[in-house]
Amino acid sequence: MDIAALIVAAGRGTRAGGGVPKQWRALHGRRVADWTLEAFTGHPSIGRVVVVLHPDDMAQTEGLQGAMIATGGASRDASVAAGLEALAGDPPDLVLIHDVARPLVTPGVIDRVIKALESYPGAAPALAITDALWTGAQDRVTGTTDRSGLFRAQTPQGFRFAAILKAHRSHPGGAADDVEVARHAGLDVAIVAGDERNLKITGPEDFARAERLMGGAMDIRPDIRTGIGYDVHAFEPGEACILCGVAVPHDKKLKGHSDADVGMHALTDAIYGALAEGDIGQHFPPSEAEWKGAASDIFLKHAIGLARTKAYEMANCDVTLICERPKIGPHAGAMRAALAQIMAVEADRVSVKATTSEQLGFTGREEGIAAQAIVTLVRA
Repeated sequence: MDIAALIVAAGRGTRAGGGVPKQWRALHGRRVADWTLEAFTGHPSIGRVVVVLHPDDMAQTEGLQGAMIATGGASRDASVAAGLEALAGDPPDLVLIHDVARPLVTPGVIDRVIKALESYPGAAPALAITDALWTGAQDRVTGTTDRSGLFRAQTPQGFRFAAILKAHRSHPGGAADDVEVARHAGLDVAIVAGDERNLKITGPEDFARAERLMGGAMDIRPDIRTGIGYDVHAFEPGEACILCGVAVPHDKKLKGHSDADVGMHALTDAIYGALAEGDIGQHFPPSEAEWKGAASDIFLKHAIGLARTKAYEMANCDVTLICERPKIGPHAGAMRAALAQIMAVEADRVSVKATTSEQLGFTGREEGIAAQAIVTLVRA
């Protein structure tokens, strides 16, 4: 897979002050553009990089070794189009379009965009808006706006090259970013988890914030979260138990408001616990009729999606089912595969195993099944 990065660096950046465009100002001992370029030239999946410059900045190419240089246009979308045309003679399979003013982009963000392009023609990182939103006029609040479904867009915005080149060639101009160009052409764009560190340098205060992040980067321990989940469901008459997404034949089923998948419930609660986001009951109250009989993959998809919104990925998880019967061993592989598919992770990050309670307690008396789960999340 041939993947190119296109770094848009033709803007003037006047709001940042300093007398020169912000991409040429010093940041933690180097120019902003140097840090941004290194994020892509140092990434193992990126084969080549194009940097689009303003005509007045061609003298700044010293230090941009390893990059193809293209001349930008009068607007951002014109500059992107120029960079795409520079690649068109030897087109890559994929292209990641990135603002030079985001020098702290992480490998995890880049990886998530590339991964999403396996399924979608476009993908872009974003952060869900969590603050209340107001409208205002004349320094007064005039109303509120629902923040549901609203995101803060970031870059790199990735695309299948042929599709985004065609989209730019047919666009009338004036787009705010490449997602707008892609959507104008009818392309689906997936949202992947962004990162708070991937800030865009806009004003003078952003240099100080970026300096703090870069200065402390070597001293910050990896952000690792661990959560534990536990759940119990009693038996009732039936023909199968739903366990970790698999229907296991049995002379009983599990009783619950949803499908009573005790293993998936424990795993979901472990994810919520790692995020300090409560439990299933808080997100999907059993008092609400819409969740009666619901498939538990709804809950698990919500939990792992919430983790990714907060820029965490699943490192591994381990689920233990505690029962005398049914026997779990013959179905453990299918359970691992089902959980891995729901969470969109590799199967070797998912463990499912079982034990008995040596005929002690309610599980020993075959009155129900208990499940324990532990999850490790890492900030990508």
